Amino acid sequence: MELKGHRILVTGAAGFIGSHVAARLAEAGYEVIGCDNFNDYYSVELKSMRVENVLSKRQVVCERVDLVDAAQVTQLFKRFHPTLVIHLAAQAGVRYSLKNPSAYIQSNVVAFQNVLAACQRHEVRHLLYASSSSVYGSSLNVPFSEKDNTDEPISLYAATKKANEVMAYAYSHLNGLPATGIRFFTVYGPWGRPDMAYFSFTKKILDGDPIEVFADGQLLRDFTYIDDVVDSVIRLAFKPSLASPGCVPHAIFNVGNHQPVKVLDFISTLEHLLKKKAVMKFLPMQPGDVPSTYADITKLRQWTGYAPVTPLCDGLALFCEWYRDFYRA
Repeated sequence: MELKGHRILVTGAAGFIGSHVAARLAEAGYEVIGCDNFNDYYSVELKSMRVENVLSKRQVVCERVDLVDAAQVTQLFKRFHPTLVIHLAAQAGVRYSLKNPSAYIQSNVVAFQNVLAACQRHEVRHLLYASSSSVYGSSLNVPFSEKDNTDEPISLYAATKKANEVMAYAYSHLNGLPATGIRFFTVYGPWGRPDMAYFSFTKKILDGDPIEVFADGQLLRDFTYIDDVVDSVIRLAFKPSLASPGCVPHAIFNVGNHQPVKVLDFISTLEHLLKKKAVMKFLPMQPGDVPSTYADITKLRQWTGYAPVTPLCDGLALFCEWYRDFYRA
């Protein structure tokens, strides 16, 4: 990785993936600045704790910036002049998009347009942005390949992530902006998001509360440990697709563990690690959910020489250790 001459902006830096990525880059010696809007979709206190414990200890400043406000984005880019932008800020969550769709249009479409425009104006060398495995919809063609059709999203969240991909492609085509989208597959680990199943299940199992298990626990998920995600992001960030005759400098990559696990088996692993049985409440499949996620990571491996390696049992053990320490559970 080239150390000299890069100033890196990480958006969503108080978030789960963003805080880990920013911290790792700072540890490697890069000049990094973060921004976040600190919204209350989940605990603002947890986001502040990430800043205090993950970012500040690596001298990473995380500014409060609302990317929906074009003026704030302009000022941020003018002050910092980033050469590399890792855009991880977004309104997350499939089910919440059924309740508050406008939040997704603002955070995932309007804000992304503001970031794209700023990258163009300031001649950013590479924009790496977060997409999602949700763009594959209810496809039964597994494992999911970047070559698959993704024109049938089944949630507004997925639709906004698909929109990000085509918007970035258009900017790359029209302006030569090197851009890379990453389709993340169920990222988990220490400092994770409380709305994710592994996090909420852990809390409820330890508290003795019932956990909601959809579709009889038969859904398959490609759980990907946070350190593997960070390794993938950083490798991709420093290897953009370059413009050439007839080639748009835009690429999409899956980042997943390539080993889908049935939700019931995932719960069994968690029970073993926590040494406590779960009380399960079985419910039908929810609108917007997909039957399986399963990443084909051939393209990632060929482009970067890297593939995620952490088995679920090892990653969950590290998460449970962090959870017990953080919450004194």
